[in-house]
Amino acid sequence: MVLTGADLTVADVEAVARNGATAVLDPAAKARMERSRAVVEALVDEGAVVYGVTTGAGALADRSIDRADAERLQENLLVSHAAGVGEALPREVVRAMLVLRANTLALGHSGARPVVAERLLDFLRLGIHPVVPAQGSVGASGDLAPLAHLALPLIGRGQVELGGHVVPSLIALRQTGLEPLRLGAKEGLAVLNGTQLMSALGALLAADAERLLRTASVAAAMSVEAMLGTDVAFSAAYQSVRPHPGQVAVARELRWLLRDSSIQRSHHASPHKVQDPYSLRCVPQVHGAVRDALDHLGRVLAIEMNSATDNPLIFPEGHVTDETARATGNGHVISGGNFHGEPVALALDFAKLALAELGSISERRTALLLDPHLNGGLPAFLGSDTGLETGYMLVQYTAAALASENKTLAHPASVDSIPTSANQEDHVSMGPIAGRQARQVLAHGEQIVAIELLCAARALDLRLAMLPGTGPGAGVAAAHAVIRDVVRPWDGDREPGPDLEAVTRLVRERRLCDLAAPDGPPAPAPATSAVS
Repeated sequence: MVLTGADLTVADVEAVARNGATAVLDPAAKARMERSRAVVEALVDEGAVVYGVTTGAGALADRSIDRADAERLQENLLVSHAAGVGEALPREVVRAMLVLRANTLALGHSGARPVVAERLLDFLRLGIHPVVPAQGSVGASGDLAPLAHLALPLIGRGQVELGGHVVPSLIALRQTGLEPLRLGAKEGLAVLNGTQLMSALGALLAADAERLLRTASVAAAMSVEAMLGTDVAFSAAYQSVRPHPGQVAVARELRWLLRDSSIQRSHHASPHKVQDPYSLRCVPQVHGAVRDALDHLGRVLAIEMNSATDNPLIFPEGHVTDETARATGNGHVISGGNFHGEPVALALDFAKLALAELGSISERRTALLLDPHLNGGLPAFLGSDTGLETGYMLVQYTAAALASENKTLAHPASVDSIPTSANQEDHVSMGPIAGRQARQVLAHGEQIVAIELLCAARALDLRLAMLPGTGPGAGVAAAHAVIRDVVRPWDGDREPGPDLEAVTRLVRERRLCDLAAPDGPPAPAPATSAVS
């Protein structure tokens, strides 16, 4: 892919992070960076006062730096800011950070030479992945500590993962034919000031959450069939009088999954229930609200990933002289707060709250499937020999535990702020904490939905045996077949762990989520009873 600084997408980030895609700088981006760099070099030659170039950083901004020490300052900034702790970030997050940092440099407002961005892209191409501790960023001034660790290998410092082994970066550079860079004025600040950790976490979360949300629609539709729930509440007419975009979209997915269901036809006219429990009836409203929250995250990321989040910013095209700008550096430099992670932090907190709700309603559907007082005549806990067999009783305990833990993780990280740098940086976003917590909530949600799918598939087996000659909707039938490809039918109590792992892998892939799309793959023949 070609980085322009203006059109990087979540799909692009995922391709780099997970699928080994690489990137190069757009020639126009190189030209912008060179113009920006020329401004910085001219300002240094003139002895102009520019934050982080000829002054110290943070609360030390009032300390002047001699022109002869401009390069040394940049190396000192990287080394001193590499103060992260905790486990190393996963490789996929580091790769996402690398492409995001290169993309923001490509905008040409950071004052870095093209070679700096190109070296970050070299790391992607050669599989050189800096070791970046997960903790230590408060999300303003950007993700300082993580980005310092990300950038240390540029100058031959720090550690990297290469070929599955952690080695000193200098060794990795030599093995791959690279030499350490000597950073010029402003370039150290240019690579460590920004929101690329929280944006990387957000981009990968957005990709995974989209898959989870569609898969949750599949699970809900299968539960509706197994519970003899009705699809009437999902009608287009009903959604049209409260047309939240997510609600309309989820209802459409459910109608697609339940299309041509003879189970539905078998009881549409039955007086057995006037209306279903909320966890079935309100799927469009709840899942739809989750979709709207995730769409908001996507909109925020689309802007953030293609923004200049450095400080100060360079405006090389001409003097900044409008009344709202008080530019330094002969009118070319503005110090501001684009590094502050609040937009991303709030969106991540909103997303993790939404994902916690997705898990919460899924757990409630699992409880319905297992409860003999509510599941429409299915055996208690879906076992074959009730009492002798416990059935799926305990998997609901697991779902409940995960859903409860998510409620704690859903507390917004962004409501907290602890001042840093001697109160110069007196309000921070805590966006990286929100991002890491959101990944945990998502992982729990994947497992909760997998539990529902496991139980719903078993319940559907039982329901089909009770209603010979009927079959579920085409999308549900396809999903049931996919699950039965990896989990054999019930044949008595057995350790559920391997089955849950197998279904969780399905949740994390596209085999189930694509079934919820009206333009998804064709469904196989309807499921048939697999009751032993």
